Amino acid sequence: MAKSAFPYWIYDNSPIDDPFGYGQDAVDFIRALKHPKSNAPKNAFQLYDPFERITRRIYGPRHPDGRRIIKTVFLMLGRGNRKTSHAAAWSALHLYGPEAAPSGQVIFAACDRQQANIGFDEVASIVGQTRPLKAISKINNAFGGMKRILNTRSGANLRAVSSDGKAQHGTTPNFILVDEIHKWQGRDLWEALSSGMVKTSEPLMIICTTAGRGQDNVGFELYDYACKVATGEHDDPTFLPILFQAEPGDDWEDEATWPKANPGLAHGFPDLEGMRDWARKAKVSPPTRYEFQQLGLNVWQAASRDPLFDMAVYDAGLDPHFELGELEKLPCWLGVDLSRSGDLTAIVGAWKHSDGRISVHPWFYLPSEGLDEKARLEQVPYPRYRDEELLNVCDGPTIEPDTIADKIIDLCGTYNVQEVVFDPSLAGPIMKKLMNHGIEVFQHPQSPKNMHGPICDLERVVNGRRIRHGGHPILRNHFESVVVKRATNASGLTSMHKGTRHSNHIDGAIASALAIFRAAANDNARSILDLDDDEFNRLMNAA
Repeated sequence: MAKSAFPYWIYDNSPIDDPFGYGQDAVDFIRALKHPKSNAPKNAFQLYDPFERITRRIYGPRHPDGRRIIKTVFLMLGRGNRKTSHAAAWSALHLYGPEAAPSGQVIFAACDRQQANIGFDEVASIVGQTRPLKAISKINNAFGGMKRILNTRSGANLRAVSSDGKAQHGTTPNFILVDEIHKWQGRDLWEALSSGMVKTSEPLMIICTTAGRGQDNVGFELYDYACKVATGEHDDPTFLPILFQAEPGDDWEDEATWPKANPGLAHGFPDLEGMRDWARKAKVSPPTRYEFQQLGLNVWQAASRDPLFDMAVYDAGLDPHFELGELEKLPCWLGVDLSRSGDLTAIVGAWKHSDGRISVHPWFYLPSEGLDEKARLEQVPYPRYRDEELLNVCDGPTIEPDTIADKIIDLCGTYNVQEVVFDPSLAGPIMKKLMNHGIEVFQHPQSPKNMHGPICDLERVVNGRRIRHGGHPILRNHFESVVVKRATNASGLTSMHKGTRHSNHIDGAIASALAIFRAAANDNARSILDLDDDEFNRLMNAA
């Protein structure tokens, strides 16, 4: 299995099968097109080397009877790499070129009408500049009407559609160009178009997109599948993943990383000075850093379109010498997120250092019944985490309250615990047992209004580079799985939820937020003048 999903084959000059010459025919057709913005002589379409290799890889390999092997292409490019131009050229190939079918349907599908119009106009401009195509074309580009290009000789036609419009049920497309799938609203158009492809004998879908944010969308599902095909985890010869992206461990500030997501940089696009300016702004602005990493380096951003914090900053808080024994004398707050049934229960300790840093460490619990099936379904190695003592597994189908209460009592005997923070809705029996042992319990309901403060404190501590941890893998997964919603109304509330994937859990993040919230509320080392507005208002309300 390959360790990297990066398409090194584009640069290694390895041979690409083309037994019938279809790959060469596709390249020759595209090179014969004209583009109004081309710098080449006579406005010839500029098919640069990476895109020529991609074209040959899509159209060259065939079954012995001549049928194309590739049916779906997932192409992920950084912004500014002339994605729309190449998408238009491939669309023209199926409307006029050697891949065209008599009376065939070509669809240019985008996230909204405006984006669909951009793609349509690109195709129309190429047709308008290429005299032989213009002579056999009828273009309907009326404002507010259906965007359509008709090949009057073959009857093939191209239409522009958008995911914010009505689903295109009943279509039988031969070729679909899907633009910026990470922005698509809902699944209706995707399901209508993908189901329509099975009605034709040799369909092709090319998905051209930049990276997105969030995991609860069709774009991430396709990206996730593309990664698995690229690394060999899934064997699907009909699916071609082409993922130009910075890889884990790459330094986003290093200019040597940038061409991985931007194959056009070697040819002058996107603009290198523009990339440098963008990166300089990203160094001092977390939102701009997310934007740069997502759109410039094609790094799919965690579980939320509006991230709560920068996971790179969280990772920078890793202390390889993290030792719990060194924390015993520091003031500690325990946040607890209890499970309702057979789900995870999380206890997270937050230790406050004199310099303002906060160390966090979790203890996770799962029932033993169904553990292997849960690991398979979520693709999380729970048995290995159990064996490595990163996960506590309780016998039976549920986690008994006494198990959690006893662990908390044990932690209070080891560490300088100031409070244990619970949502009281599930913690009645546990809180009673703790209070009988003289342990201070703070009740904090997990309603949106009440969780706004803990979420903001967690965000502030992580993005403020004040968090310190030992790299616990389950806790990191829970932080990365947070889906954030920021209210735009007068309330201004921030809430966090888990994504829709089976592996998305945020119990550890919730417990961390509760513990850090109480640690921040008891921060007596700071002057009231050091508090921001949210902290000041909370302090006044509490008083």
